[in-house]
Amino acid sequence: MLLIWGLRVFYRTIGQGVFHCKRCGGDRQYRLRSGRRFFTLFFIPIIPLNKVGEHVQCLTCKTRYHTNALALPTAEQMQAALPAGMRAAASAMLRSGDQGSLQARRKAIEAITGAGAQGYNEAALDSDLAQSPEYVAPALNQVGEQLAAQAKEWFLAEVVRIGMSDGPLSDAERQAAQAVAADLGMTQAQAYGVISMTERAAASD
Repeated sequence: MLLIWGLRVFYRTIGQGVFHCKRCGGDRQYRLRSGRRFFTLFFIPIIPLNKVGEHVQCLTCKTRYHTNALALPTAEQMQAALPAGMRAAASAMLRSGDQGSLQARRKAIEAITGAGAQGYNEAALDSDLAQSPEYVAPALNQVGEQLAAQAKEWFLAEVVRIGMSDGPLSDAERQAAQAVAADLGMTQAQAYGVISMTERAAASD
């Protein structure tokens, strides 16, 4: 009797969702697969042996990636990150100053809608101000990971303009701007430069 035996890796799907596929250049469905080596008899898996790791496979182009590909933000997440980050930063700046200032509130709403939050209004601003400040850092960390250096400077300058819309920056507002910069991943020197430049530009208007 002829016995055919050997070793073979079999994969099973342990998860699925949407990720950013570099090869496709956009958001695609994926499956997360886990592999295990088996002893086979007549090509049938008989004895499970060691695990051989996991990978992510795009269901469109079938390309396989390391699981760290799931850490990349999807286009939808990137689109949502900027307005969410600006909402967090604007509310942090307003809390450090006069939350009731009409000029500051108006500038905050302009900055937030300009960042992509269409339909944002006074009621939404009040809701953001009522939230715990603990959500600010995670929102800014996320948007900071996606912005280039010049975009971070633009973002911080917008936040500084909110603080200056009703007068010069107070010490508390300046600290809030520096905290926003740190959460974006900017250095103290970068933050100082942007804050100073924005203040000088406002003084010359």
